Amino acid sequence: MELLVAYSRNPTLSLRNKLVELNIGLVRKVAHQISRQCAEPYEDLEQTGCLGLIRAIERFDPHQGNAFSSFALPYIRGEILHYLRDKSSVLRIPRRWQELRAKGQKARKHLIVQLGRMPKDVEIARELGISLQEWRDCRTATENRRLLSLDAPVTPVMDEPLTLADSLPDPDCATRKNLEESRLQLQSMMSVLEEKTQAAISFVFLQELSRKEAAKRIGISPMTVTRHLNKGMNQLVSLMQPQAA
Repeated sequence: MELLVAYSRNPTLSLRNKLVELNIGLVRKVAHQISRQCAEPYEDLEQTGCLGLIRAIERFDPHQGNAFSSFALPYIRGEILHYLRDKSSVLRIPRRWQELRAKGQKARKHLIVQLGRMPKDVEIARELGISLQEWRDCRTATENRRLLSLDAPVTPVMDEPLTLADSLPDPDCATRKNLEESRLQLQSMMSVLEEKTQAAISFVFLQELSRKEAAKRIGISPMTVTRHLNKGMNQLVSLMQPQAA
């Protein structure tokens, strides 16, 4: 506590390092607990937990009467959990496969030294004591758990590369195409209407103006705008019905 008080008054690097050394046991306790629940190396969890401990040291107020250990543990655990969250993939891999993947990497290194070449899948599976199919399933799942960017190029052409997004089917393409065809058809039909009827439909339905505002722009009364709208809509329906049939 004396060191914490001294650090709050004069936060030097040497004091902070001393506090980290004295409280490293808190980090190791949390790292051991979490390491039993994930496949991340313990050393990585401990290093990440130390960052949380440093945050706790910098934010702790010794004059509030709280125990430092109770204050620091949430910071340590939170830092490690944030690290695991950032490293985790969208696809959850079974814990057994995560462990097999880690063992497989060690077995690969061992076989490279022993055989003097890259080992085959069947040799790695034999070294692990599992079937070839299980090793392939494990490897495929762990290798494909990361998200791919939709901007990732899928062709070697550099000038205009084809991205992953370009190769995906667009479910709204047919809808947009039909809407565009309907819009063009409607424009051609409106061309046969009277000028003021076209203006009334355009202002009210396309530009979403009130009938009073449309009347001012056209130079007619709101009642006349309503008559033009009713007349124009009836004409458009009559013109488009044969097209729909």
